[in-house]
Amino acid sequence: MDKTTILWADDEIDLLKPHIMFLEQKGYTVVTANSGSDAIDLVREHHFDIVFLDEQMPGVSGIEALEVIKREYPNLPVVMITKSEEERIMEDAIGSDIADYLIKPVNPNQILLSLKRNLENKKLRGEKSTMNYQQEFRQISMDLNNNLSYDEWADLYKKLVRWELELEKTSDEGIKQILADQKQEADAIFTRFVERNYIDWIQGRKDKPVMSHTLVRDKVLPRLTNDDKPLFLIVIDNLRYDQWKAIQPVLETYFRVVSDDVYYSILPTSTQYARNSLFAGLMPLEIRRRYPKWWVDEEEERTKNQFESELFGEQLKRFGKNIKYSYNKVLNLQAGKKLYEQMSNLMQNKINIIVYNFVDMLSHARTEMEIIRELADDEEAYRSLMYSWFEHSSLLDMMRFIAEKHCDMIVTTDHGSTYVKNPVKILGDREVNTNLRYKYGRNLKYNPKEVFEVKDPEKIFLPRINLSTSYVFAGSGDFFAYPNNYNYYVSYYRNTFQHGGISMSEMLIPVIALSSKR
Repeated sequence: MDKTTILWADDEIDLLKPHIMFLEQKGYTVVTANSGSDAIDLVREHHFDIVFLDEQMPGVSGIEALEVIKREYPNLPVVMITKSEEERIMEDAIGSDIADYLIKPVNPNQILLSLKRNLENKKLRGEKSTMNYQQEFRQISMDLNNNLSYDEWADLYKKLVRWELELEKTSDEGIKQILADQKQEADAIFTRFVERNYIDWIQGRKDKPVMSHTLVRDKVLPRLTNDDKPLFLIVIDNLRYDQWKAIQPVLETYFRVVSDDVYYSILPTSTQYARNSLFAGLMPLEIRRRYPKWWVDEEEERTKNQFESELFGEQLKRFGKNIKYSYNKVLNLQAGKKLYEQMSNLMQNKINIIVYNFVDMLSHARTEMEIIRELADDEEAYRSLMYSWFEHSSLLDMMRFIAEKHCDMIVTTDHGSTYVKNPVKILGDREVNTNLRYKYGRNLKYNPKEVFEVKDPEKIFLPRINLSTSYVFAGSGDFFAYPNNYNYYVSYYRNTFQHGGISMSEMLIPVIALSSKR
């Protein structure tokens, strides 16, 4: 491996020989210069990994040399060294994008620390993350063998997501694969946990977690305040918990995170069921019975979520909340820009709902468009693509507006998605639905050991289209495939993000309370 080469420019460079000898003993190559102009010439003629610049050199000063170097070599890290602690000089240096700022007299260890911070930071952080995960791997494995409660499953999933994000810092593909395998094992055990408990949760025979139909009651209404500031409820369709953690640092510029929780989506983990349930505060079968004009069965051609505002209004009435609210759905760029321009009109309401559909569209586009699939070919890239969109979105503009108005905000979703790899064969007639993670219909044929089957949908408060309708759900990384044209079907859908079934990333989804910092 090539030695790290340092350029050190100081008009009193001879006095720094002990420092230079110290660095050379540590394996660094040090090239010296006596002036800012010499430093500029050397940078133009040779490759350096980092530059140390004295701020107060005669002639071309360190600040002036810095401006030239950063203009011509913007990615070259430059460390400014100065005798002055004057605030203006610090601001000039920091504004010119310095890598570090040291006050004279500097000692050799300060220099060494700066080098490691700027040149080896990513490597050291990656090694530290790898070591820490290796230490925790055994504890997570032991936890998976315990009979975890729904709260403990939520905590374990959040821990796995944290390690996913931490290990992005390392180039060790082996440790990343170990984590992926552990997450896959956890997903399989989680699927069995849901199969054992879901019907009891829905029927009220067991203590249950916060779920889609109780989210507003348990997490939204308690955050209403007595002042005249509205509460904003942002529902980002198909937002996974790891995607929330990816965008959290952006939002923390404007908001303080009051609570960082996950709740359980109902089954199927799809928009028609989970989001209608969220806004109605009812299970799908209850919506169909109470409000038949606002429920659209899956085989019908009409839009399945066009009455969310009305359902939310009815839920408020049931809880005795006679308050003014707005419901706003953003399906495209123009709709987002238009809503942002009208945000001031929402300040008269007590609750403002904004449903944002981009992430769900991204998930579907990734399946159908080759270029999106290449851009987001794994979990890490999928998070990165979502982050890039969010940073430049009208949604972030709206959130900044909310912060400026000192309003509270809840960010949540209706369901997540999972990366599918394993085809599971299923047979059905023409009326069977098209979703890859759950199926319903008559005369479904499948291996019961490979699915979570519910032969009586009313047990989990799902609509029964006819007397023989049953539902089956895929678990972990499985997806349903028909035997006809099997190979084409499998190759097209394998390694895509899907939702509707049982997995941690589909069911354990974020509900985040934020308070404006301003």
